[in-house]
Amino acid sequence: MSENCTHDCSSCSSNCGERKAPLDLHIAPHETTHIKHVIAVASGKGGVGKSLITSLLAVQMRRMGYKVGILDADITGPSIPQGFCLHENAMGTEEGLLPTETKTGIKVMSLNLLLENETDPVIWRGPVIMDVVKQFWKDVLWEDLDYLFVDMPPGTGDVPLTVFQSLPVEGIVFATAPQALVGMIVEKAVHMAEAMNIPVLGIVENMSYFQCPDCGKQHHIYGDSHIDEIASKLGIDTVCRLPIRPEVAAMVDEGRMEEIVEPGLDAMAEKLKNL
Repeated sequence: MSENCTHDCSSCSSNCGERKAPLDLHIAPHETTHIKHVIAVASGKGGVGKSLITSLLAVQMRRMGYKVGILDADITGPSIPQGFCLHENAMGTEEGLLPTETKTGIKVMSLNLLLENETDPVIWRGPVIMDVVKQFWKDVLWEDLDYLFVDMPPGTGDVPLTVFQSLPVEGIVFATAPQALVGMIVEKAVHMAEAMNIPVLGIVENMSYFQCPDCGKQHHIYGDSHIDEIASKLGIDTVCRLPIRPEVAAMVDEGRMEEIVEPGLDAMAEKLKNL
């Protein structure tokens, strides 16, 4: 300890005996809830299929026999219920909110399940949105889950920060697309995860290519992929590529998410299995 020590560690880089362990800001879930792994699915910007990737990972882990839930933290743009054909309002008891269950037993909590009309806009300020995310964690009766996937809003704003600080996130899966600009934004998001000391489990590149059903040739509709360069630069070893499949888009619109089989996510599912 320096003789000039002010005993204020917040602005000091010295590793001395006065330094205290960082405060644990994690919020406890409901007393009936026991969750083994909390996995965030994030993206640097919107429109890259983050919610689709969240849903498909949940479906794949459920198929493998695990108990799975999805916390839709994209409060102003909730889209998870649509893919699972969930349109009825979630219910509650004196103890807390009950998540809605899909046909195969995936538990879901989303703001769309609490609105009188699912098309009503959510025009709230940041503090209110952050409180709702916290409530979805501590007031929902998730019970016993092996994996809880958190569908994050795009970017690096208030809600991602709230999730990273308040929930015991074990790792992050980043969603991206082939465009170079998207890759640059993903780098920003990855650096935020590093600053929060949360491991990046892998990157999933959506809309990576279109495979011609007639000749089998791959066409890169949105330009050449940069995912390998990004992953190498950031030291990320698990990379998945999802093709453009019109039939998948149709099945999501029809609420048939659990019927979709996506082999492109096998490597990520294996990574999650081995956590």
